[in-house]
Amino acid sequence: MAPDTYCEQLTDRKGSTFYYSVLFLDPARKSAATALQALCVELKQAVVRTTDENAARIKLAWWRNEIALIRTQTPQHPVTRALMPLVREFPHLAPALEALVDAAEMDLMQTRYLDFKALEQYCALAGGAASECAAIILGGTDENVRRAMRSAGLALCLIGLIRNVGEHSRNGRVYLPVNELQQFNVPVADVLNARYSDNFRALMEFQYVRALALLNGALIELPRTQRKPQRALLISAAIHRALLEEIRADGFRVLHERASLTPIRKFWLAWKTWVMA
Repeated sequence: MAPDTYCEQLTDRKGSTFYYSVLFLDPARKSAATALQALCVELKQAVVRTTDENAARIKLAWWRNEIALIRTQTPQHPVTRALMPLVREFPHLAPALEALVDAAEMDLMQTRYLDFKALEQYCALAGGAASECAAIILGGTDENVRRAMRSAGLALCLIGLIRNVGEHSRNGRVYLPVNELQQFNVPVADVLNARYSDNFRALMEFQYVRALALLNGALIELPRTQRKPQRALLISAAIHRALLEEIRADGFRVLHERASLTPIRKFWLAWKTWVMA
């Protein structure tokens, strides 16, 4: 199977945020973004679908080696083979791709985060590095663009964690910082057992305000001249922002359900962002 075909099949989720983010890209950039997304999927599956921690570590070490091979040799996996011409065209990609492996390794080591500083480090690796990679693929090799998109990716990661509090807790993971759970008097058992309270809603309002402020700040940093080239990332930001507002409007009922937007609303946000950027 051709590398591009493999990546397309792995990421073929019509209606996903990724689907609408790349909907209007030209074929070459869409194919590049799909290869990047495929790597993110593979790394996530290496952690989530492997019950033995040592086996997961071996898989991630193998992926790290695959990424290293991209620079000088021919890697084995269809995803890294699809990424090979991109890394050789954009050398800045390689360290950002390695950061994605670092994030996956953090997921193996940690199921709790003591404070926001610790969580921020994770989000910078998982979300910030992914958005920086996407920004480079879209032509944003300038450091100002990369920095803005790293910050935006961190915020998008936080929004994803807010959305998936319940799903993560059912897998024994709580990404809400421990000191903030204590600050708002929310026992971790309430999160793990999907118990709502006024304190929990206050805690989530705090998460909402911070994530939104970080996203707004990152987008302000993006140079105006780069908004059109970075439209795919701006679409992702618009969809995440709308999702965050939907979660808040529903009273942060994230412990038992996973909030989502309708396909028509996602398409509208994508089209509007693409035209107005």
